[in-house]
Amino acid sequence: MSDLLQGWQAAPAGFKHVVSVSLGSSRGNAREEIELLGQPFILERIGTDGDKARAAQLFRELDGRVTAFGLGGADLYVWADGRRYTFNNVRTLVANAKITPVLDGSGLKNTLERDAIGQLEPLLNWRTQKVLMVSAVDRFGMAEALSEYGADVVYGDIVFGLNINYPIRNIRTLRRVARTVLPVITKLPQDWFYPTGKKQESSREASGTPYYSWADVIAGDTHYVKRYAPRDLSGKTVLTQTITPADRAWMKERGVRRLITTTPRIGSRNFATNVLEALFVALSGQTQALTQAEYLEFIRQVRFQPEVNEL
Repeated sequence: MSDLLQGWQAAPAGFKHVVSVSLGSSRGNAREEIELLGQPFILERIGTDGDKARAAQLFRELDGRVTAFGLGGADLYVWADGRRYTFNNVRTLVANAKITPVLDGSGLKNTLERDAIGQLEPLLNWRTQKVLMVSAVDRFGMAEALSEYGADVVYGDIVFGLNINYPIRNIRTLRRVARTVLPVITKLPQDWFYPTGKKQESSREASGTPYYSWADVIAGDTHYVKRYAPRDLSGKTVLTQTITPADRAWMKERGVRRLITTTPRIGSRNFATNVLEALFVALSGQTQALTQAEYLEFIRQVRFQPEVNEL
């Protein structure tokens, strides 16, 4: 074992062990012990601060020693309009995992987050909400569900991803954009447009930043939401997924009124969809991604629901 895993501990006997290898900041590292449906688990996240070589080595050294891998800080696949697109450079990154399955959360986003919008309808009455979805092509299930429930949505993929003030205002246009740009984007290094490592802790202005003031609800990836946010978010609702104690403090400081995560807190944090997708695969005993129906069945069995925090 290399010095990368100095102090690392395998799960005790009888436990299933899920490890998320993330290109994100190591400040978000966590290790939690939980039990679901009678099965004990260790859920662990190891951030590599954007170091791809280190991430690849972790996949190699832990392969066959843990039950399932999550892939954090990068998407292996993106589901959009019923099609799956593969990031070629990310596929190379996880190639060292020969035995242990690798899940990036894309399958669960397409089910759990779509389902969460329906569960939140009684609380939010989506037809009355103006929603800024900072990036939608990586959360197409949520994007489609918001449209289906009648929310007034700005999909910010172009205004934030390309810094061009061209808001997408309907799902039909988003589908056309996805079909046009995803075959190209998936051939590029993902860190060109998604923050990794220390970039996750920085913020920047973009042409779309004024849409934060327009919106009642700001939805999407936590790092994306924080990266482009103005200092004043008074009265806003943020709908996201991965939240650490530091993220909660950031939300309160900016004046966010309500924080909603699409999954409940586990221990001190809300784990990313890649961790939860790996958790469900490990729980199933399978060695590959599950079907949408299987994910939904596990969501029902473990009673995962959105967590609403009034800040």
